[in-house]
Amino acid sequence: MNEEVRAFNDQQSPSEKEVCDKLASIINSQMPEAENKIWHRHPVWFLEGNPIVGYSKLKAGIRLMFWSGASFDEPGLKPGTGKFKDASHLYSEANQVDPQELERWISKSKTIQWDYKNIYKRKGELVRLEVS
Repeated sequence: MNEEVRAFNDQQSPSEKEVCDKLASIINSQMPEAENKIWHRHPVWFLEGNPIVGYSKLKAGIRLMFWSGASFDEPGLKPGTGKFKDASHLYSEANQVDPQELERWISKSKTIQWDYKNIYKRKGELVRLEVS
C-alpha cells in the first residue's frame, strides 16, 4: 500500500481504519497496475492518469467513489449529482464491504471510463473512453 494512503488510513478512528484498510486491500489486489496516491486529500487509484476509484471520510462513514460509476448500472452505487458520471457507496463498518460486489465494480471500472484526466482541456465536457 502507498505510504501516504497508509498514513491516511491510520488517521481514522479504529472502525473507519478497518473499512479503509479493507477497501485499499481489495482495490490493490484487483488493480495492481493502477497508480495509487493521495489526491485532493483522499486515496485515489488511477489508470493511465485517469481517476478510477477512491474513498474519503464523511461524518456518516467512509465513502467509496467510482468516477465513472453512474455508468456501471449497479443498484449498490448511488449516482452523484450534477453533470459528472460518479457514483458512490457509504460504509460505516468493515463487515458491510462485500468483496465480490466491490470486485465486480472494480472490474467494470476498468472498461467503463469517462475521461476525467482531460476534463479541463475540454472545458468541463466529459467524453467516454474506448477501453478494452
